[in-house]
Amino acid sequence: MVSHGESDFFYKDLLRFYEETGVDTALCETPINRFSCSERKKHTQALLTATEVRSTKLSETAIQPYHLQSTNLTPGDAQTLDELKAQLESFDDCQLKFTAKNTCFSDGTPGSALMLIGEAPGRDEDIQGRPFVGRSGQLLNRILNAIGLERNQVYIANTIPWRPPGNRTPTPMEVELCRPFIDRQIELARPKILMALGGPAAKLLIGSKEGILRLRGNWHVYRTTLERREIPVMPTLHPAYLLRSPSQKKFAWNDFLIVKMLLKELGDL
Repeated sequence: MVSHGESDFFYKDLLRFYEETGVDTALCETPINRFSCSERKKHTQALLTATEVRSTKLSETAIQPYHLQSTNLTPGDAQTLDELKAQLESFDDCQLKFTAKNTCFSDGTPGSALMLIGEAPGRDEDIQGRPFVGRSGQLLNRILNAIGLERNQVYIANTIPWRPPGNRTPTPMEVELCRPFIDRQIELARPKILMALGGPAAKLLIGSKEGILRLRGNWHVYRTTLERREIPVMPTLHPAYLLRSPSQKKFAWNDFLIVKMLLKELGDL
């Protein structure tokens, strides 16, 4: 017999699963008398079955490449960042576009030696249409200043150009949909060094399942899609995380110092 406490844990886990997968409405094919215990048991079993099916589909989605459905859209064909941005703004396959106020394509200077990549825009970024302009962006600016760089001396982007509703975590499908654009954006920006800000960006660029605390502080390699050019990647903690956990700033600072040393070796600082 399931105890009351175990039942609470089950429903909390189920709700968390629905939130992560974008389910925001509870619908059934037939009406349910929720005052009937027998009907409630049937409904609970139906939810369990649906959860198992949905979980299987999500795991398949995470490993299967998604083919863009919008006609005449091939990010690899874009020859300039302006062309790529125009493609992105006409791209209708990702539903995040329709809930966001703006497309946050980039900020800073293309062609800079250092390119920083985060996960997705927040509220302030969505309003202004630029990545890293809120409190986390202000912290990022101060860190860059501390290693001798101004914001206009780097290039900044996100793996997802549209803010997810309520700042929720992007789904695997949304990440897969937007990946061809960030891959081409990196190729066209031609940075010498990449910094992945936060775990999701690091995992996407490196292709690792390790957590950010294990990845940070060490150099990894990103290979561009078309040219197969190798670019060193330094994963580090996201500025938003540092605002919530100030004691972790020392680790991010060490990561930026390592990047500073390589920039000096390359003659770009």
